[in-house]
Amino acid sequence: MRVLVTGGAGFIGSHIVDQCIAAGHEVAIVDNLWEEGGGKTQNLNAQATFYRADVTDEATLSHIFDEVRPEIVSHQAAQHSVAISTKNPRLDARVNVLGLLNMLTNCTRTGTRKIVFASSGATYGTPAYLPINEDTPQRPESPYGITKMVAEHYLRYWQEANGLTYTALRYGNVFGPRQDPNGEAGVIAIFAKRFLNHDSVRIDWDGEQQKDYVYVEDVARANLLALDNGDNEIFCIGTGRGASVNELYRVLEKTTGYSPEIVRAPRRPGDIYLAYFDSSKAARVLGWKPRETLEEGIKNTVDYFRQ
Repeated sequence: MRVLVTGGAGFIGSHIVDQCIAAGHEVAIVDNLWEEGGGKTQNLNAQATFYRADVTDEATLSHIFDEVRPEIVSHQAAQHSVAISTKNPRLDARVNVLGLLNMLTNCTRTGTRKIVFASSGATYGTPAYLPINEDTPQRPESPYGITKMVAEHYLRYWQEANGLTYTALRYGNVFGPRQDPNGEAGVIAIFAKRFLNHDSVRIDWDGEQQKDYVYVEDVARANLLALDNGDNEIFCIGTGRGASVNELYRVLEKTTGYSPEIVRAPRRPGDIYLAYFDSSKAARVLGWKPRETLEEGIKNTVDYFRQ
């Protein structure tokens, strides 16, 4: 199949590109290599066709769709930082909502069969109950979570109005090789780099806040399965287990053999204390289950940053 991956030079997108190519698909990438977004030339797969472009650029995107004529779009490009979204909600909405509408318009115009969309556990805010599943009420507590929830509504509307099939995947906290260790998101990548550099680490709140950390290769595999499965459905993609920031510190301490100084900081705006997922629907419909343990994933991430 011809697959267009937006954000395909980024952390998650590049792993999706690799798995699509390994599965025999013909892949094109759209990525603007925005510094804050994590898109990097070294993440590009040489077997994919690369277009340096922004998903909000209507004219350029239209030209790319005319050239590629994708059968499926994997839409991973996003403003992905909760912190940036609270500081600059206009930017967040421009990329995450108007960028999506650009994609949907071109999908319909050029006859794309399906869009696979990167949604987020941030759409839930503080969950009404645990574990979180697809029916848990969505009460986002950040502009980022709001734009991801709005995007899901657009997908449903577009399917009903224009017949474009979709699958949306609500990711837990994705981590692994190629994650940007210099931003404000991605605690495992940030910690891994600081542990290896023997720098101090910052722990917000009391460090006991728990998230569902899911390995990037597992997330990419969910996207690969969604190319052919889960039409017009939404899925939670997580491990079913919460891990605290303090636990991440201890695993990294064991993995690297170093114990950095801890600098305490207050809660960040939009941060959720406890969240983990029930991904049984993904297992049932997509045939997806996470394979990598937290410890194995952290070891792989540390090895990547060592290199």
